[in-house]
Amino acid sequence: MAREAQVSLITLTISLLSVETLCHPGHGVPRTVELRALSTLPPEPVIPSKKPFKVELVGGKRYSWCTCGHSKKQPFCDGSHKFKAQGLSPLRFVPDKDTTVWLCGCKYTNNPPYCDGTHKQDFIVSATLHEETDS
Repeated sequence: MAREAQVSLITLTISLLSVETLCHPGHGVPRTVELRALSTLPPEPVIPSKKPFKVELVGGKRYSWCTCGHSKKQPFCDGSHKFKAQGLSPLRFVPDKDTTVWLCGCKYTNNPPYCDGTHKQDFIVSATLHEETDS
């Protein structure tokens, strides 16, 4: 199912929940169960860049590509997901040979960790970039 459709379904399902359903477990049990199931979905990644990262990879070396978008070492993981995006984890990969590649910066590629041009789609172009704040 497309990510946009999932978000629409989640929004619709949550909008069906009433305060009474949440306060009185005996009423509207199916809707309450739906909410519990939805709460286990991993968080969406933030968009750290609307352009890919050109990277020289060493064959045989293990890399961890950031999937959450919070890492300050983009496009690679720095462990930020442990505190800011629990439920997401880095994508680990080992290239066969030394190579230069374009790694996805928007985090919405359909061919992770590689850029597939998704950053050119309207939902990325119109999105606000995530900027870390020191707090």
